[in-house]
Formats: sequence, C-alpha cells, structure tokens
Amino acid sequence: MKAEIIDGKAYAASLRARIAQGVTAFQATAARVPGLAVVLVGEDPASKVYVGAKEKQTIEVGMVSFAHRLPADTTQTDLIALIARLNADPKVDGILVQLPLPKHLNELAVVSAIDPDKDVDGLHVVNAGRLASGLPGLVSCTPLGCMMLIHDALGADLSGKNAVVIGRSILVGKPVAQLLLAANCTVTIAHSRTADLPAVVKRADIVVAAVGRAQMVKAEWIKPGACVIDVGINRVPAPEEGKTKLAGDVDFEGVAEVAGSITPVPGGVGPMTIACLLHNTLQAAQRRESVPEVKPI
Repeated sequence: MKAEIIDGKAYAASLRARIAQGVTAFQATAARVPGLAVVLVGEDPASKVYVGAKEKQTIEVGMVSFAHRLPADTTQTDLIALIARLNADPKVDGILVQLPLPKHLNELAVVSAIDPDKDVDGLHVVNAGRLASGLPGLVSCTPLGCMMLIHDALGADLSGKNAVVIGRSILVGKPVAQLLLAANCTVTIAHSRTADLPAVVKRADIVVAAVGRAQMVKAEWIKPGACVIDVGINRVPAPEEGKTKLAGDVDFEGVAEVAGSITPVPGGVGPMTIACLLHNTLQAAQRRESVPEVKPI
C-alpha cells in the first residue's frame, strides 16, 4: 500500500492527554473541573456501550461525569425539564443527549432545548449558524475530528486545496464543508444527484466520504496523493460464513494504492468523536468561566 495510514486511535489518545493537561490548567484558575452531563433514554444496547465509553473517558481526563439514565417511556415534558435543570446547573459545562431517542420523543425539540453554549455535540441550530457565519461556537464532534486528522496528514495550512465532501447531512457533510471552507479550501459538496461524481472526486486534494454506502468510493475516483477521510460505518459480509465486518464508504484496499493518506475503518474517524466531545466540554468550560483557552489542538 502506498498511502500513509492516518491512525485516529493514536491521535485520539494524544488528544485526550492534551485535554487532561487543559483540565489541570483550568482547575488552577477556576477552582473546579469541567462537568459533562450525558443523558440516555431507554435501553438501546449500542447507545449504552457508547455512553459508558463517554463517561469512562470523561473521568479519565479529570472531568466530572453526570450520568442521567431515563426509562424508555420518559415523556417529552420530563426530558425537557431535565435539560432545563442541566442548563441552569453551574457545575455542568456540557450537555449531551444520546441519539437516537425513542420514537415518541422529538429529537429536534430536545436538541433545541439545550443551551447552545453547553451543546457539546454541536447540533443546535445556533451552533450551526455560528459555524456558517464564522463565529465562535461548538462544532459537531465528528466533523471536528475529521479536520484534526486532515491537518495531521497535510499540515496546518490547507489554503488553496480542492476538497470534495461526499454527503450533505447536517451531522457531517455540511459542517465539515464549512470547516474546510474556513481553512481556505475550495469546497464542493457532492451527493446522490451530483453529475459524474467520479470525475468531481478525481479533482480533489481532500476527499471526505460521508454518504453511508459501503465501499462506494473506488481507486479510480481518487487523485494520486489525495488525503482520504472515510466517515462511513457499514456492515458488510465477512469471509467467515454468516458473519459481518465493519467497512467504510471507501474501498480501502484499492484506494490505499492511490491516495497519499487515508483513514481506516475501524480505527480512523471513529475514535476521534469522543475525544472531540471532551475537547468541546473543556472549551465550553473555558468560555463560561472566561478562562483563557488552553487549546489542546
């Protein structure tokens, strides 16, 4: 393989170490540590595992974890009331409501109830507007992680590079495009209706694949030496009969022969998401206390 493998797991570990240093510096000034509240509604197995990992890593970097586990039949009124209490709690700097929620709950209304300055998932419309306007805000965790890995591969200055983002979701596609634009890239957002998608991607120095279609991006789509960030997480058949394995939106084996750098799946973007959640919590705490930001990136 020609491409350099971008090790998201190693980068995330390094980022958490720097966040822990930032927490220590914050505590010396603010006389407290940042607090992250995570709300889980119901018993979804994947969500329970993910929330457990978030709580564990929150404590490991020296922050306080406030866990709220609610039954699956929790009402919208009760959930909004809990968020209101967390908004008002001075010990809580970040609030994350684990998605997806049970179907009887309105996810948009729940996210909108979170104080934008405590919205460490970066999903509130106010934070989306701040990002689009170039104003300080909290950036959605996965796009932020993508940018960190891109800078790690290509350096601090991305000016003038052509970037193609495949996918236009509000969770990844649109915010990562805004971040690339802010980094002075020339950005194209491609999607299912883009004409001659392979030719569009072929022009890119940076490709972010976030379309949710397993191994869609092929080697012949990629400009030699391009940086390829694969956000996709898909289940595909494994060689063993009756088993599956994880695969990204990029045909890793083929693309790695052409690209200059590439993230694997798993082990690429995925590990960055929780680390960036902790980064956002520290940043939110620094801003709330008017403490100089000791940026870990």
